[in-house]
Amino acid sequence: MSAIAAGVDAGLVDINVTLGYQSEEGAATGIVLTSTGEILTNNHVVNGATAITVTDIGNGKTYKATVVGYDVSHDIAVIQLQGASGLKAAKLGDSSKATVGTAVVAIGNAGGTGGTPSAAGGSITDLNQQIAAGDELGGTSEQLTGLIQVNADIEPGDSGGSLVNASGQVIGVDTAASSTNGSDQFSFDGSAVATGNQGFAVPINQALSIVKQITSGKGTTTVHVGTTAFLGVELASNEYGYGSSSGVVIAGVLNGGTAATAGLAAGDVITSLGGHAVTSDSALSALMFTYHAGTKVTLGWTDTSGASHTATVVLGSGPAT
Repeated sequence: MSAIAAGVDAGLVDINVTLGYQSEEGAATGIVLTSTGEILTNNHVVNGATAITVTDIGNGKTYKATVVGYDVSHDIAVIQLQGASGLKAAKLGDSSKATVGTAVVAIGNAGGTGGTPSAAGGSITDLNQQIAAGDELGGTSEQLTGLIQVNADIEPGDSGGSLVNASGQVIGVDTAASSTNGSDQFSFDGSAVATGNQGFAVPINQALSIVKQITSGKGTTTVHVGTTAFLGVELASNEYGYGSSSGVVIAGVLNGGTAATAGLAAGDVITSLGGHAVTSDSALSALMFTYHAGTKVTLGWTDTSGASHTATVVLGSGPAT
């Protein structure tokens, strides 16, 4: 196992993210796709990130990185290192050839400690699996499908790392894990891992098809390319009954942000965006997904006195979502 890992390490990077609006930090892993610093990782790794730094394992250098694009539904993202050259790209395999019982090694930044990547051996226990996974740090939760299931110990920080076969070829992107204590709780970062765990990886073929879509520069209903649009609002959770057919309640606004500039304040209710009704925070997120920073769009809201307003606003640039 150590020999396999040694041949793979140089094709990995350690990723450190700052989530400025949550006052949090996180660490994870990425897979080097090109010598000029195109990196494959999980979407939940960069979700909410306001700053990203990446250390290449192969040369030890640290770079700033930007998000090229992401697919929330498949938990895949591409980031680009600034000023990188001569990086060693990972050796990619063919996940369609993966079979139950195949020996694998999960390699990543376990514990977020950096340095020499960790390696955990195991085997494929199932294919084409579906789970609901959540990320406490980023606050995301997604239904993921088509996953490779393994019994290798995937830990916090391993997200975005390599699942490799005995030849050191990447056949999956380490993504989520769970304990097997009868719970159906799955964690993106592996924080639910216990003895006898299950790990899950996005098949590399699936991941690369998303990478191709992202790098083509053409977004889809599930793939976002380029800057993330930002209103600068914190919404009151639907869990507490604040979402309704009339809109979603604002819990707070960011000073200097798009919403604050337009005159919105805590307690106001967003009712529409771009001519589409907003009935929940998820509906607003889905609408925002279709826009980019700098886009002009009509925003509708009701203030705390019950008066209705509309204004054309310019969307700001926010963290990856």
